[in-house]
Amino acid sequence: MTGLRLPSSLRHALPTIAATLSLTLALSALPHAGYALTEPEKNQPVVNDKADSPDAQPDPDASEDELLEEQKQGIPMPDGLINKKNDKTVVPDDKADAPEIPTEFIHDLSKLPEPVKKLRVALVEAAASGDIERLRPLMGTGEEQTQISIGDAPEDPIAALKSLSGDPDGREIMAILLDILSTSAAHIDKGTANDQYVWPYFAEKSLDALTPPEQVELYRIVTASDVSDMKEFGSYNFYRIGISPDGKWKFFVAGD
Repeated sequence: MTGLRLPSSLRHALPTIAATLSLTLALSALPHAGYALTEPEKNQPVVNDKADSPDAQPDPDASEDELLEEQKQGIPMPDGLINKKNDKTVVPDDKADAPEIPTEFIHDLSKLPEPVKKLRVALVEAAASGDIERLRPLMGTGEEQTQISIGDAPEDPIAALKSLSGDPDGREIMAILLDILSTSAAHIDKGTANDQYVWPYFAEKSLDALTPPEQVELYRIVTASDVSDMKEFGSYNFYRIGISPDGKWKFFVAGD
């Protein structure tokens, strides 16, 4: 059987027709291929590019719920204002920096400053007179009034002194004042606002370090039983007197 014979003109056109048909089919398939490449799969999560960006900032117009949702998606919260790693509070230790001022014990009372010597003599003369009222003008007034008790200042310091004495006229307390002023003095806190001369010097010295002559001086003021109690307490705690370098009577108190 003889095959179908095409005209020669048609045979020469067949390659051109085949090429045109292939190009047409290829162009018609391009939209579908592009869609397949760009369309995300239904089960894949959507990536938030803004959340992953280090420069991303919260939307100022967003609601609170939207901001919370953005935080969950990875927006970093701003750092605190305080760097806790470097937040170290340094408390200055004034006591550690302040040099210790040694106490000076003055056994030769003629070496006391002139204002201190003058007030000491006046106190001795007033106490020896037996008239406690002679102490009043030496006590000062207002903020400079002599402290005679621990706590609030009494309205009448002389009446308060009488109440401390074993007799109604205050002569026992004047005898104690005389005995204390007969001992050596201790110069404490020299050059500071608390600079003063203190009697008896036992008040600024360890009782266990007293020499035999110094112990005799102490027994002139208190009994052996009192000394034993003081050692148990840790220091001298009987009456003591303080005078400032400018000759003001600062205190006359008992206790620590």
